[in-house]
Amino acid sequence: MKYYECPLIVRQSIVRQIYAAIEMDLNEDTPLGLRAYFSDENTHIRKISYRALGRIYHFRPALQETAIRLLKTLLQDENELLRQSAAYSLGEIGKKHADAIFDLLAVALHDNHHKVRNAVIGALKQMGEKNPKALLQFASAHLHDPDPEVRREIIHGLELRGRTHPADVLPFLKELQWESEKRPRKMIVHVLGQISYKENCLETVLTDLKTWENLELVEEALKEILKVHKSYERFSVKTVEEVIEIIRKEFPE
Repeated sequence: MKYYECPLIVRQSIVRQIYAAIEMDLNEDTPLGLRAYFSDENTHIRKISYRALGRIYHFRPALQETAIRLLKTLLQDENELLRQSAAYSLGEIGKKHADAIFDLLAVALHDNHHKVRNAVIGALKQMGEKNPKALLQFASAHLHDPDPEVRREIIHGLELRGRTHPADVLPFLKELQWESEKRPRKMIVHVLGQISYKENCLETVLTDLKTWENLELVEEALKEILKVHKSYERFSVKTVEEVIEIIRKEFPE
């Protein structure tokens, strides 16, 4: 039976069991329970477990050093699900205690498996929601990484923060406006579209784009902005017609 097909009382029991096992791991300095739950084939079990570790970390300061040490071990494991869950745990911890996880998050950022790298993107997005200063600090440190996939991950990780605070992330995107690699370049365009459709965001994005020198990329971004407003018309503050008019006004041909 799948997790959410179980009765509520059973799900609550599973959650208590996972929390107890992970707390025992931290008390005994062993990753036995973490290995079992972090690598479980059920996505919901893994999610409960990495959130549990983050919550225990925040409320049990005496166990924090052990938690970091065990996560460091798990990030070196050959099982990508273990490493993926460890990366998500770093994001949970980073919501309040980012300095403790920056080094390990950098390790996960350079992992050779896409599941782990995608978990880093998710971790960065969660950090950006609760601890934006830490997100921007981490992004700044890795924005010009020699690996284009790392640059792409950093750009993607800025997206959630940018949806509500585009001015925070636009300097990072502008700094990479001459990106030559296809995947990070496409991600820049994607994020510009995603941070443009909520209240007061379009004007901020367009004003910034007017200062960019890479006019080819600006043109791609404008097309993406219009595409996003069409796709998210139900959720956009402005209608497609209004967006077209504003873009024509700000970027006359």
